[in-house]
Amino acid sequence: MNLITLTDPRSPVSEAYRALRTNLSFYSLDNPIRSLVVTSAAGDEGKSTTIANLAVTLAQAGRRTILVDCDLRRPSLHTLFNLRQSPGLTEMVLGQVESAPLQETGVENLWLLASGTQPPNPADLLGSKRADQAIAALLAEADMVLFDAPPVIAVTDAAVLGAKVDGVLLVISAGKTRREHAERAKEILEKAKVRIVGATLTNAPKDSTIGGYYG
Repeated sequence: MNLITLTDPRSPVSEAYRALRTNLSFYSLDNPIRSLVVTSAAGDEGKSTTIANLAVTLAQAGRRTILVDCDLRRPSLHTLFNLRQSPGLTEMVLGQVESAPLQETGVENLWLLASGTQPPNPADLLGSKRADQAIAALLAEADMVLFDAPPVIAVTDAAVLGAKVDGVLLVISAGKTRREHAERAKEILEKAKVRIVGATLTNAPKDSTIGGYYG
C-alpha cells in the first residue's frame, strides 16, 4: 500500500483522490456525508489504500478526520501508518477503554482508530448497540469518520456496518474486479438497505480518475 497523497502530492493520482474528496463533499449538500464505509466486492482490490489516501486529503483540507480499521479479520491500516494494532476498535466497543484509543498519524487533523484485538465474531461486534455508541462517540470528535470494511462478498461485516453510517463507497479495481462480483456486492448492499454513494475505480489507466462515478 502507498500513501501517494503524502509521498507525491502533485501526482495525477493524488489529484484524483482530491477530486474524490470533492465529489463526496458535494454528493448531498442537504444531508452531508459525515460517516462513510469504504469496501470492495472481493479481496485485494485496493480499498485500504483508497480509504487511507482519501482520509489524508480530507485532513489536508482542514477536516478533523478519524480513520477506523473495521477489517477485523485482516487489519492493515496500523501497518500503513506504522502504529500499534491495539487497543483499538474492539476494545472501544467492548468497553475495555474509557475513551476512543485514537492514535496520531503524523498527518495534521488525521487520527487512526486501529482494529484492536480480533474478536471471535467480527460481524456480531460491528452489529451491536455498543458499536452504534462507538460510532456516535467518534462522530462527536470529528468532522468525518471513515470506516475500512472487509470485502462485501466475503463476509457480512460491510453490509452490517454500512447500515449504521451515512453511506458506502465501493472500490472497483480495473482489470481485476469481476463484473459479476461488483453486481453481487451492489445487490447485497442494497438488500441491507445501505446507501451506496457510488463507486471509485483503482488501478486504472493514467487518463482515468479515481473519482469514479456517483449515483
